[in-house]
Amino acid sequence: MKVLVLGANGKTGGHVVDGALAAGHEVTVLIRDPAKFNKPGVRVLTGDATKSADVTAAVRGQDAVIDSIGGTTPYKSTTLETTAARNVIDAMKTEGARRIIAVSMAGIGESRAQVPLWYKYLLMPTFLHGSTNDKTNMEQAIQTSGLQYVIVRPPILKDTPATGSIRILGPGEIGHTITRADLAAFLVDQLDSTVNLGKAVTIANN
Repeated sequence: MKVLVLGANGKTGGHVVDGALAAGHEVTVLIRDPAKFNKPGVRVLTGDATKSADVTAAVRGQDAVIDSIGGTTPYKSTTLETTAARNVIDAMKTEGARRIIAVSMAGIGESRAQVPLWYKYLLMPTFLHGSTNDKTNMEQAIQTSGLQYVIVRPPILKDTPATGSIRILGPGEIGHTITRADLAAFLVDQLDSTVNLGKAVTIANN
């Protein structure tokens, strides 16, 4: 499958690229500064996900998009992820790509019941305050797009090695952490799976 990875220079996005290549997919990335990207076997396009023309050019010829964009200052208000998602949606409709897999965060929407109290009442109103509205709006744009989608809501991300143990949380189940490597593996798996299409799922290691 031909897949565009957004956020490929990020910690999670790097794992996504590695996993997609290992699974035999043809990977394209859209990077603002290609000098900072050094993974072999990847088609690299220079551009900005907040610019519609750049995104349309990157989506052209792709089967799917994995959107792993995440802001570096989640305490500041931003529209980065919403803008990028809307650009991707428009481009996918124009170019005929059908499946988008996007990273959100635990605590959005009904997943608020799937995070611990300290996350809900301490972390979200402070450190994650700025990104909450952006991710909420991003999810809404994808959910109403008419495209095939999977929205993945991870809790706290860890930089430790993959555990290979990934759990989709049910209603009322609480998730604490997941490694970025495990999150990336789950995202790549959604390229070929129909199990979670049209869903927003919360995943965790614990």
